[in-house]
Amino acid sequence: MGSKIEYVDSSQMYATNYVRNAKAVGVLWGIFTVCYAIIVAVAFITPEWIGDTTTSENPARFGLWSSCYFGNGVSTAVEDCQGKLEDLSAISSVAIRVAAIFGSVSVCIALIIVVMLLLFFFFQSTTVYLICGWLHVLSAVCLIVSIVVFPMGWDSPHIQKTCGPEAKSYSLGDCNFRWAYLLAVIASVDALILSALAFILATRHIKLQPEPLYASTLRKGELNSGYLGDSSASMAGSRKSLNLQPVMLMPQPMMDQDRFSEFSNRTSRSHKGAMYRPEYASSSIHNFQL
Repeated sequence: MGSKIEYVDSSQMYATNYVRNAKAVGVLWGIFTVCYAIIVAVAFITPEWIGDTTTSENPARFGLWSSCYFGNGVSTAVEDCQGKLEDLSAISSVAIRVAAIFGSVSVCIALIIVVMLLLFFFFQSTTVYLICGWLHVLSAVCLIVSIVVFPMGWDSPHIQKTCGPEAKSYSLGDCNFRWAYLLAVIASVDALILSALAFILATRHIKLQPEPLYASTLRKGELNSGYLGDSSASMAGSRKSLNLQPVMLMPQPMMDQDRFSEFSNRTSRSHKGAMYRPEYASSSIHNFQL
C-alpha cells in the first residue's frame, strides 16, 4: 500500500510540474509570437533592405515597396522617398513586386496569429496551437519567398543608378545589405521555431490528474495513529479495522439459583436468599449492544 501511494504521489507531482512548465512555455510562445509580428512588420515597412556604400555615386536605400534618395550626393539634401504600399504597380521590377506581395501576406498572417491568441479563452489550447502552428509555417514560407525573390530584381534601372552597372540578380555591385534584410531572415527562422514549438505544445499538452482516491476513502485512524486521541475518529477507525458487528445478548430464563455465588453449594439458606435480597429476585441480565 505504501509503494502504491508513493507512486500516485510521484505521478501527481510530475503531472503538476509538467502542466505548470507547459503553461510557462506557452506564455513565452505567445510573447515571442507578438515579437515576431512586430519584427516582420518593421522589416516590411522600412526601406532598409539594401543601400548605398561609400563608393556609390547616388546615395539611396531600397525596401520591398519604397525607395529613398538623397539627391546628388549632398549630405544636407532632403531625402526623397518614393513608392506607395497601395500602388505596387509603381515598382518597375516584377521580381521586387512579387517579393512585396509575399511580404505583405506574411505580415497579415502574423497579425492574424496575434489576434488568434484570444482564442485560448474560448477553445481548447490544443486546437489553437495547431492552427497557429500552421499559420506560422505559412507566414515563414511567404517571408522566405520574399527574401529569395527580392535579389532577382537588383538589375532594375533605379537600383543600378545607385549600385552601379555591375548590379544584377543576386549581385549588389556597389551597394550592401542593410539591417532590415537581415531582420527578415531572422524573422523567418523565428517563425519556423515558433511553429515547431506550437506543434510540440499541441501534441504533448495534458490535463492535471485527479486527486488520488486513497485520500478520500481512508479514515483518520487508518492514516495516522496520532489521530487516535480523537474519540469519534478512533471509534470509527477501530470499527472499520476490526470489522466488528453489533451483538445483542438475550435475557436468560429464570432459574432457581443462589445469587450470592455461582460456585457455592446449595444450602437451605440458598432458597431464602431471594427473600432477604429482593433486588436479586428478578433477573439482572439486560440487553447489551456493542
